[in-house]
Amino acid sequence: MSGLQCLMQDSVWFDKPRYDEAERRFYEGMNGITHSAQPTSSSSTGGGDQTDLVSRMKSLEMENQSLHKAVNDLRSMMSKMESRLTVLEKAKPTASPSYAQAAKTVVVQAPKKVEVKEEEEDDDDLDLFGDDDDDEEAERLKAERVKAYTEKKAKKPVLIAKSSILLDVKPWDDETDMAKLEECVRSVQTDGLLWGASKLVPVGYGIKKLQINCVVEDDKVGTDYLEEEITQFEDYVQSVDVAAFNKI
Repeated sequence: MSGLQCLMQDSVWFDKPRYDEAERRFYEGMNGITHSAQPTSSSSTGGGDQTDLVSRMKSLEMENQSLHKAVNDLRSMMSKMESRLTVLEKAKPTASPSYAQAAKTVVVQAPKKVEVKEEEEDDDDLDLFGDDDDDEEAERLKAERVKAYTEKKAKKPVLIAKSSILLDVKPWDDETDMAKLEECVRSVQTDGLLWGASKLVPVGYGIKKLQINCVVEDDKVGTDYLEEEITQFEDYVQSVDVAAFNKI
């Protein structure tokens, strides 16, 4: 048998694509790459394409539904916002008239005051004897107020300034009659003078001095007056000193 005949009987060259595909799958399996079984017929290939088309249509329908829902949500939000804006726009004019009215009231009141002043000025120009009557009335009211104040002041008690004075009255010697000396001192009487308690205080060598208290009104009686009046009794009194002076 010739070599050509051997080649004609061997079918390896005609099945080379199959061998190449088997070799490729073998190496891909070794590298961890897996392949799904390919359909062997044209009918199976057509069925796979239809299934893929149906799944894609279902996914598109779901996306379409989600988009419709999002659009509806946006529309509801826009409608709510429009309603709120409408409410706010309606509320603004209700608050503003109060301010406008207040401003209008102020503006309107000002001319009224001016008009009153102008009318008063016109009346002053026309009334030639009104000023005299007003002056007489004002003088009468003033006199009444002064009289009432004077009467009220007269009824109010006046605070009188008073002082408490302690006097030391010294005799000439130990033979001086101290009872008579005290009698002479108390004989000094005047408005605003009131004598108080007294006692005899030893000085030395049997001599005693008269220590007597009195209350005086400052505006009416002073210490100089008391010394002058008491020292007039020369037969009994040698000197007069102020031992203590206190305001009451």
